[in-house]
Amino acid sequence: MKLTDTQQAVLALIAERIEVEGMPPSQTEIARALGFSSVRAAQYHLEALEAAGAIERVPGRARGIRVLVQPPGPRQDSLELVDSVISQALRLPVLGQVAAGLPIGAGAPDILAAAEDHVVLDRVLFSPAPDYLLKVKGDSMRDEGIFDGDLIGVHRTPEARSGEIVVARIDDEITVKLLRIGKDRIRLLPRNPDYAPIEVQPGQDFAIEGLYCGLVRPNR
Repeated sequence: MKLTDTQQAVLALIAERIEVEGMPPSQTEIARALGFSSVRAAQYHLEALEAAGAIERVPGRARGIRVLVQPPGPRQDSLELVDSVISQALRLPVLGQVAAGLPIGAGAPDILAAAEDHVVLDRVLFSPAPDYLLKVKGDSMRDEGIFDGDLIGVHRTPEARSGEIVVARIDDEITVKLLRIGKDRIRLLPRNPDYAPIEVQPGQDFAIEGLYCGLVRPNR
C-alpha cells in the first residue's frame, strides 16, 4: 500500500481525531483542516484511502470511518505531515470568468487583472500546477467534465499543442476550448455538440493564455 503525502495526512488527521475526540472528523472538517476548497476533495482522498485498504467507511453514517491501518511513525511525525501538507497547499487567485459557450466579450474581467478572491487547494487536483483560476460560464465543455460554475486551473503559457485544452484570447474575447492546429488553420473545438467550432480567421488577434490543468467544483 503506497499513499501520497496528502492521503497520509488525511489518514493521520482521522487517527488523531479518533484518539483525542473519540470520533473521526466529517468530510467538511477534513476539508477545512487541510485547506481543501471543497468537500469533494476530501471525499476524493477518502475514496483513495478506502481503495488502498487503509480505512473502511460505513454507509449511511456521516462520520462512519474506521481506521484499518495506523499512520506510520510516531504521532508527532503524523501531525507534522499534516502541517506539511497544509503548508504546501496552493493559494490561487480567481481572476474572473472564462467562456465555455460563446466567447466572453471585451467587457469581461481581464484575466491578468487583480484577483477577485483567493482559494486554497490541494496540489494533487492539478497537473501541471496552475497559476490562477477562472470561473466557467457556459456548458460547451460539458463532455470534458467542465461545467458552468466550475473553477478551472490555468497554467500560464503562450504555447500549446494540438489536442490540449486551452484558455485562448480572440480579439479581446476569452474562451476555454480544445485546440486543433491544422496545416492552414487553427480551430477551437467545443466538447458539446450544441456548439459550433470557432475557426481563427486571418488577421484576428489570437493568443494562447494558458493550459487547462484541472478543476474544482464549488459546493452549490
